Amino acid sequence: MPLEFEKPIEELESKIAELEGFAASSGVDLSDEIRGLRERLARLKSETFANLSRWERVQIARAPGRPTTLDVIAQLMTDFVELSGDRTFGEDAAVVGGLARFEGSTVVVVGHQKGRDTKENIRRNFAMPHPEGYRKAMRLMDMADRFGRPFIAFIDTPGAYPGISAEERGQAWVIAQSIQRMARLRVPAVAVVLGEGGSGGALAIGVGNRVLIMENAWYSVISPESCAAILWRDAREAAKAAEALKLTAPDLLALGVVDRVIPEPDGGAHRNPQAALANLKQALSETLAELGALSPEALLEDRYRRFRGLGQFLEG
Repeated sequence: MPLEFEKPIEELESKIAELEGFAASSGVDLSDEIRGLRERLARLKSETFANLSRWERVQIARAPGRPTTLDVIAQLMTDFVELSGDRTFGEDAAVVGGLARFEGSTVVVVGHQKGRDTKENIRRNFAMPHPEGYRKAMRLMDMADRFGRPFIAFIDTPGAYPGISAEERGQAWVIAQSIQRMARLRVPAVAVVLGEGGSGGALAIGVGNRVLIMENAWYSVISPESCAAILWRDAREAAKAAEALKLTAPDLLALGVVDRVIPEPDGGAHRNPQAALANLKQALSETLAELGALSPEALLEDRYRRFRGLGQFLEG
């Protein structure tokens, strides 16, 4: 299903397909008409995708078909062994992780996991983790340190689950623990925002030496809808909130919150997942190579200085 701002593009694509079908079945030469429409389509795509608003980028980040954590692992890594459970309460399907090989080297991976349909989204709680999901992540952080393997985290969540059951099991406390544990890793740590990066639910696995972000992903202390509901008492003001939050990849790069923006194909990663994943692979490879030269002590210092440097400002 197209996003609202994509509908004119879809209508033109449908018209081109209709003309091509008619020309093939009737034998009528419509090549000039089709060529003109294709040129018009190219201009429309260029104009649309070159001038996306912050709210439109948020919509792209939520589009069905974007690569998920398991998609990334399946396409870019081999020999994945998934580990389940937190050894305290149970399994949380909103967080996946385990051991894998990336370009021949063993890595520890963890990430939020969305579903492809309603049934799977319900099973995975729409990628909103309970405390046991973050305890699983910390299990994997411990493993990365124990075996000296790089730790890679993929972020894609609207936020940690805010329900009573999660609060009863210490949601806020375990998020703080996860932030602290990741900050103390003595191995290279890379966080990648694949789609949505909502609040503490994202930051819990976002304390990397390097934080990368897909071009149309967003990362913020709060979602646009929640921000609008608080400030203007109306979630329908989400577009206005998105502009104020400056939560898109270009904004975050300019503010120093992320270190690298990974390009996506025109229209977003959901339109061409393979191309998006190829760009992600290159960025991951270069980042791990850079960090691999640092000692455990240097990695700790690098991560400390990175996050201590956030929030600087100049007085006018």
